[in-house]
Amino acid sequence: MAEPKIGIIGAGGIAPSHIEGFLAAGAEVVAIANRTVSKAQSLAGRYAIPLVCSSLDEMLAKAPLDAVAIAAPTFMHAPLAVQALRAGLHVFCEKPPALNAHEAEAMADAAARSGKVLMFNFNNRARPEAQAMMEFIQRGGVGRINSAQAAWVRQMGIPGYGGWFTNKKYAGGGAMIDLIHMADLALYFMDFPKPDYVLASNFYNFQHDEAFRSDYGEQIEAESSSGGGQKAVMDVETACHAMVTFKTGQCLMIRASWAEMVERERASVTFQGAWAGGTLERIFSTQGGPLVADTTDGFGRAAADNGKNSYIDRCKLFVLDNGKIIERSLVFGAGQDDMGRRANVANFVKAMRGEARPLNTPNQAVRLMKIIDAIYESAATKQPVSVAG
Repeated sequence: MAEPKIGIIGAGGIAPSHIEGFLAAGAEVVAIANRTVSKAQSLAGRYAIPLVCSSLDEMLAKAPLDAVAIAAPTFMHAPLAVQALRAGLHVFCEKPPALNAHEAEAMADAAARSGKVLMFNFNNRARPEAQAMMEFIQRGGVGRINSAQAAWVRQMGIPGYGGWFTNKKYAGGGAMIDLIHMADLALYFMDFPKPDYVLASNFYNFQHDEAFRSDYGEQIEAESSSGGGQKAVMDVETACHAMVTFKTGQCLMIRASWAEMVERERASVTFQGAWAGGTLERIFSTQGGPLVADTTDGFGRAAADNGKNSYIDRCKLFVLDNGKIIERSLVFGAGQDDMGRRANVANFVKAMRGEARPLNTPNQAVRLMKIIDAIYESAATKQPVSVAG
């Protein structure tokens, strides 16, 4: 498979990231499909994609494909992935994997039956600092990770109010399922232990406050030919706090928020192991003003732009040396501005070719979605919930 042929499904805000990732990985993007054909035509013109379609059915009929990338709203992930896998194609799917664990299981089953690669856009695993941390963990430098804390918290960032992001029917939930990356990264470092119980609380503050809405997110397109716009719906949580215990005795704290009183937007995983601990985080510049890199101790590195879109990446280990805990900075390569998106796509392309192991698997996605399902159930019932399976 010298130059795999890829079809992109969806022409929304995340689609350019998929297209650029595949082009950088040496793949050929031969088709793009979207219900609103004009949106697909616009992207096709921008990236010289030769075929524009209105559906996956049309794309399958007209394009010679090796794989599809699903850059569509969450409620479309499972049906599109299952259809593509049954058609004999590899599938790269945007996060979250699906609306719920039941759908994720159907996707995993279709992948197993087809023998094709099914990967998800858990791009933070592919960040160079995450890979440097994972290498240290796999070498045995940490021991068993006893506990971890995963957080993606924002001050003001409710996406696409009135669109699919804020409608549980289409998104599956709010901040928790949308900002799923850090929970996934923590589980990756912990080697995906089998979950036991979940206790969670959801919060719905600032749902209808214009000041807390972001510009990101699209309106959902009509589901049928009957037409008509969708009513503005905001029925999902703006913040979630949860604790997961595992049958191994390990535990994980999770925080996710679109709108919460915090100092800055931050995406982080911190863990405490038997022999060492670690932290990996990105601090974003938000309403708190520009960031300045701390170059005195090597702890952080900021983007060149110290304006609104600047950030600082931090990656450290805490190890025992001669009876003292010392801090050790991990050295990692350049290119963190896309948070591992291109590297994740490149891994998918290599996995298709049989040249690399996938950085994430369908079974891991199922386990993660079972935890998410239990979080939502616990928040609704105000009770601890046993995680199925």
